[in-house]
Amino acid sequence: MDRCFANQASAPMRTYIHPTDMPESGPSDLGTLRALLPFLWDYRGRVILALAALVLSKVANVGVPLVLKDIVDSLDISSQDVALVLPLGLLLAYGALRMTSSLFNELRDALFARVRHGAMRKVSLRVLEHLHRLSLRFHLERKTGGISRDLERGTRSVSSILNYMVFSILPTLVEVTLIAAILLGRYSAWFAAIAFGSVVVYILFTFYITEWRMHYRVTMNRLDSDANTRAIDSLINYETVKYFGNEPHELRRYDQNLTDWEDAAVKSQTSLSALNFGQAGIIAIAVTLMMILAAQGVVDGQLSIGDLVLINAFLLQLFIPLNFLGVVYSQLKHALTDMRLMLDVLEQQPEIQDRKDAPALVVGRGEVVFDQVGFAYDPERPILHGVSFTIPAGRKVAVVGPSGSGKSTLARLLFRFYDVNQGRILINNQDIREVSQESLRAAIGIVPQDTVLFNESIYYNIAYARPDAERAEVIAAARAANIHDFIDSLPNGYDSVVGERGLKLSGGEKQRIAIARATLKNPRILVFDEATSSLDSHSEQVILESLRQAAAHHTTLVIAHRLSTVVDADQILVMENGRIVEQGSHLQLLERQGAYARLWTLQQEESASELPETTL
Repeated sequence: MDRCFANQASAPMRTYIHPTDMPESGPSDLGTLRALLPFLWDYRGRVILALAALVLSKVANVGVPLVLKDIVDSLDISSQDVALVLPLGLLLAYGALRMTSSLFNELRDALFARVRHGAMRKVSLRVLEHLHRLSLRFHLERKTGGISRDLERGTRSVSSILNYMVFSILPTLVEVTLIAAILLGRYSAWFAAIAFGSVVVYILFTFYITEWRMHYRVTMNRLDSDANTRAIDSLINYETVKYFGNEPHELRRYDQNLTDWEDAAVKSQTSLSALNFGQAGIIAIAVTLMMILAAQGVVDGQLSIGDLVLINAFLLQLFIPLNFLGVVYSQLKHALTDMRLMLDVLEQQPEIQDRKDAPALVVGRGEVVFDQVGFAYDPERPILHGVSFTIPAGRKVAVVGPSGSGKSTLARLLFRFYDVNQGRILINNQDIREVSQESLRAAIGIVPQDTVLFNESIYYNIAYARPDAERAEVIAAARAANIHDFIDSLPNGYDSVVGERGLKLSGGEKQRIAIARATLKNPRILVFDEATSSLDSHSEQVILESLRQAAAHHTTLVIAHRLSTVVDADQILVMENGRIVEQGSHLQLLERQGAYARLWTLQQEESASELPETTL
């Protein structure tokens, strides 16, 4: 039946830019802090209580110098005309205030622990969920090592930001406000003016210098991520490195990155030393001026020794935390930078998204139709050109052809890892773009060309298709894939761990686990994408029977290079340069003496030439 549809443009292609490669301009620090609020909302009651404990702690802390002043004045002989009496009440009040300050500090920490760690958990979960939502193009273009380091730093930065805000910045601001109010109310306005002025100068100086040196931190992050990317990439490709003896080459590349990182780190530390010295100078000038004023007040008889002690104690309480506030602000800026990199990833939008209120796919009998499908990963290089074919329900259709002809792209489009640029793909007469991705992928099982396994047990990897499956079902699937005996022969049996990406297993063993996994899922539609490409001829013949059993009564798309694996297909499609050039059964295509017949003859000759080698 002829079908004609208007071309439908796919979603725009997005190119992933690694966060550390982005310019420094971006969301403001305030905007970055606002992004934390949704993660704190569930803990708002604890936050309020923690802030109340913080204020009470600082009120008690500021009360300590006031009581100390009264103690000193009561013990000042020069101002007494009678015998000294031990100010026991004041001393007890002094101890009580110190204990109260410590109590509310610890209470604040205990209340806020759930907030800090809970927010970290929610952020980590949100990031992983978002990464799983992002489309295949993002994951193919990402730098695994670099992005993992960015996300690790970003998650840690959540805890750092909350710590700095609640345990350093807010307490210091509360204390500065209380001290300045007392100085203004009890003493000359010059004391409050110097205190306020020095704080303002200190903050402005710190902000300016920290902003100036932040690019060193950004450079450090980028080089750190690049170095991590290269290290992980060389380890992932461990065998390739060994094949070519390129360990020195990998070390040179890694060391070059670390050398650049070292230079940026040294500049960062040097500029930090300049910042710290400038901050210390501002504090020293302010403390000297206030002590001169206080001493002059004592000399003039306007202030008591207790007042001098009080002002000195206030200065210590004011400037010691303020001194650390400079370091804290610098660290806070670093944490905000790290968090912004993570937020950049969260702002990446999935290329493939469900339509609003997309219904679940009704699989029915599972007929699959490719109708005038056109597609290109890159607009400059089209892959498929008007591809049309039907896989009737319960039948097997095979697609063969040379490498690069677009065979595997059909499977990716069927799973909707990408959207077609032209035409449409139907399952049970439903456009797959109109249904939810979750229901679509639940209806399809696949044995991929490159089987990548989790670094878990064999049992876990097979059961991954249906985590709630009974053990007997998992073993039955392994038997169907002809791998049960192999697993049973291992020392740990089904509990044997397969290693990173399944490296402890051969290619054939991994593919048979993939077949077992697809068998356990038991979907209505099956895709075999070069499912026997890693098997030798003997194993291939054994597996083919398993594949036939798995495909029975399923709608099956077989993508193959070896023609011997598809001779039983109901229909065979021959693709060249993204187009179907022939279609028919195995015998029909041989009779036509076309592209399929030429491929068949070539592969038969190759098999014959390999035979003597395999019988030696």
